Amino acid sequence: MKRFHNPPNRKCSPPLAAVAIAAVLLVLILIFSQPKTSINSSPINRTSEPPEPPRFAYFISGTRGDGRRLKRLLQALYHPRNYYLVHLDLEASESERIELAKYAKSEAVMRAFRNVMVVGKGNIVISKGPTVMASTLHAVAILLKQARRWDWFVNLGASDYPLMPQDDILHVFSYLPRDLNFIEHSSDFGWKEHQRARPIIIDPGLYHSKKSGVFWAKEKRSLPASFKLFTGSEWVVLSRPFLEFCIWGWDNLPRTLLMYYTNFLSSSEGYFHTVACNHKDFQNTTVNKDLRYMEWDDPPKEQPTNLTTAHFDSMARSGAPFAHKIPEDDSVLDRIDRELLKRRDGEIAPGGWCLGSKNDDRRCRVYGSADDIRPTGLCSKRLEKLVVQLLDPQSFRSRQCK
Repeated sequence: MKRFHNPPNRKCSPPLAAVAIAAVLLVLILIFSQPKTSINSSPINRTSEPPEPPRFAYFISGTRGDGRRLKRLLQALYHPRNYYLVHLDLEASESERIELAKYAKSEAVMRAFRNVMVVGKGNIVISKGPTVMASTLHAVAILLKQARRWDWFVNLGASDYPLMPQDDILHVFSYLPRDLNFIEHSSDFGWKEHQRARPIIIDPGLYHSKKSGVFWAKEKRSLPASFKLFTGSEWVVLSRPFLEFCIWGWDNLPRTLLMYYTNFLSSSEGYFHTVACNHKDFQNTTVNKDLRYMEWDDPPKEQPTNLTTAHFDSMARSGAPFAHKIPEDDSVLDRIDRELLKRRDGEIAPGGWCLGSKNDDRRCRVYGSADDIRPTGLCSKRLEKLVVQLLDPQSFRSRQCK
């Protein structure tokens, strides 16, 4: 990865502006200091001083033909506080990659805050192979090096889309411990034991620059005895401390597991999960949810159902900040833009940092403090409700690394 648009060396952090609703998730106190106490009242304390908003590091990835989709996704996700690394894999054309880089440099607010990076040379990524995991870890390493301050890493693909403004997500996450890892996981492999854990595969993308399917070895392997395998969703929201451990690991566990998962089918559905659940420092930081809205067939197939306008109400009510997966140019994207994000076609989704009038053609060209977080209310309440349910002391601990 040679060419990308660098984030600033300076901090963009003017004094914290007042937010419209000051909320404290008291459930966190119940969880971490009084785990046996039940929640009988609202978790909102509207008189407390709001903490500093977090920063997200987004890894947005796609392949050939996804350039236009990634541009739209970037516009829907953009916020001056966050960092964005956009990656089109080796299959994508050079022109697509250049167009994305040009857009990041030409959009006034992105140029001013310098928080969007576009990878200049794409990695080869083979579906179900460990090159997916390698590309993600490479992205994490770049973000750790190039972006000085961020709290959570989020991976998104071309078929993903946000279901609420960034202000709402930042507002709710302001009250969460910065070491929580939202990662759907289980040690119950079921059918995956014989189709994922025991087979040995070779990903040619690790050795060649030409994309092809993975190769299967004739031999099978037994389950490991020195660590316990976990599996789950490849879509994650991971904390910076955990990812620093995965990249710079102060013991050998991340490297040992990385070697093991080199020959593992769909390693992106198990590597982070197994690292977190096999280390005492991170076992109790896992929240068993990937924060994505998905629909599955019954019985479920390998991939979730395509989301359409028929799913809009369920998506909006779910409280999930992201949806997976939506077909290209489906009309539900326009409805999400219009009703949830308040985003006009071709524009960046507005937030409290935008100072232009709602009637302006480009209202976010005039901007103020990146710390001015103004949640819409309804979306943040839905996300808050979801988080409170996930952190309910009656079920939170029992769903960790089981």
